[in-house]
Amino acid sequence: MPISYDIPEVLDRREGPHGEVVLRRHGELLQIIANGCFLMDTSDGRSERLLVDVALDALDGRPEPGVLIGGLGVGFSLAHAAADPRWGRIAVVERETAIIDWHRHGPLSALSAAALADPRTDILETDLVTYVNETSDTYDALCLDIDNGPDWTVTEGNDGLYSARGLASCARVLRPGGVLAVWSAQPSPEFEGSLRNAGFQRVRTEEVPVARGVPDVVHLGVRPG
Repeated sequence: MPISYDIPEVLDRREGPHGEVVLRRHGELLQIIANGCFLMDTSDGRSERLLVDVALDALDGRPEPGVLIGGLGVGFSLAHAAADPRWGRIAVVERETAIIDWHRHGPLSALSAAALADPRTDILETDLVTYVNETSDTYDALCLDIDNGPDWTVTEGNDGLYSARGLASCARVLRPGGVLAVWSAQPSPEFEGSLRNAGFQRVRTEEVPVARGVPDVVHLGVRPG
């Protein structure tokens, strides 16, 4: 009897300034692959929603806070933020044109159509590292999910975001008392130390419980003010 294998189907493959980005369907899941590195899929989303929730909770009831989401991904963080009326402006920085296209006109629109239509939502097609270094905009929360974590970056250029200089840029973009939340596929005690050394307060790590293996986490710090 022949054996049937569930082989991922490539829906789109693009070559951009930062390398190859691929959208695949694997059974019922949609997956994003960048330069051969698995980034995320539509299987869960708990940790991406946690990224948004812990940032909002740490703002202690600040009215209509503005949030910058770093990385559109499969849209879990954006959709979750847009579903919460407490947020004010919801800006999303995404450097890959392909990912934006997949949300606006492709298979990922099923997850993000309502959020993209929300008047609070603003999609910024640019590199996150460049944006936090150069923008004059400020936010109450930065929710960053552009890598598999501070210790596992997608491209070398992202390393600088987690350095002392990069964290200083993040703090500059935050309003006093603002929150930096960083998604990671595994805990990073070293990054917790970097946050403290950069002057962030109330540094902590929130874990998403898993049945087995290493949990996804969100690293959190608050700018003094």
